[in-house]
Amino acid sequence: MKTEFIRARDLPDAWFQCVYNLFDKGYEYTIDRGSFKGQKRLEYDYIVVQITHPGPRPLIPDIPPGCNVPPPTSMEYVEQYLEKLITSRKDIHEAYTYGEDLEKQIDEVIRMYREEGLNTNQAYMAVGNAGSILLQDPQCLRGVDTRVRYGKLHFMLYFRSWDLWAGFPSNLAGLQLLKEYMAKEIGVEDGEIIAASKGLHIYDYCWDVAKTRTGR
Repeated sequence: MKTEFIRARDLPDAWFQCVYNLFDKGYEYTIDRGSFKGQKRLEYDYIVVQITHPGPRPLIPDIPPGCNVPPPTSMEYVEQYLEKLITSRKDIHEAYTYGEDLEKQIDEVIRMYREEGLNTNQAYMAVGNAGSILLQDPQCLRGVDTRVRYGKLHFMLYFRSWDLWAGFPSNLAGLQLLKEYMAKEIGVEDGEIIAASKGLHIYDYCWDVAKTRTGR
């Protein structure tokens, strides 16, 4: 297993570095089970991405004029993702929403820091349960760990599987908005994001546009 570490200043920088380096560091395989079964993924064995200043706008990647590559996401989609993070409301066709697990935990983490102090290792928000293994497509985001240190709220995230091209920028932008809200409620500054995954990947149908965007 190869462990990669990427240090980035902001969210678009993190996305670009991960996409660019994947073509040198990724493992190519055909999917036996899961989304897009039978197609190929290019995937990091394990990666840790530290983003030191995730707050500056824009939160999502921009596409240079003349690049002829469709944007991987939009702020409209990010807002929809954020709603799924913070509310337990679920549409009839949805197997789950992250808000089912996170909604009450968000309030409890804020309360914990405000009323019991900032120096704790217990402000961890879990996603999923023992039944998640039986879902056709289990939750990708599985944990949001938090820490207040140096006067700032930091997020430590874990994704069991993670679509790099479109999921990564959408997910991190939404989680950054959540972190900003929680930091304000706690009364501290906004801090870093450190995200880890053993499944950060790009599907084969995106390889050409990813290479075009990164000049490969």
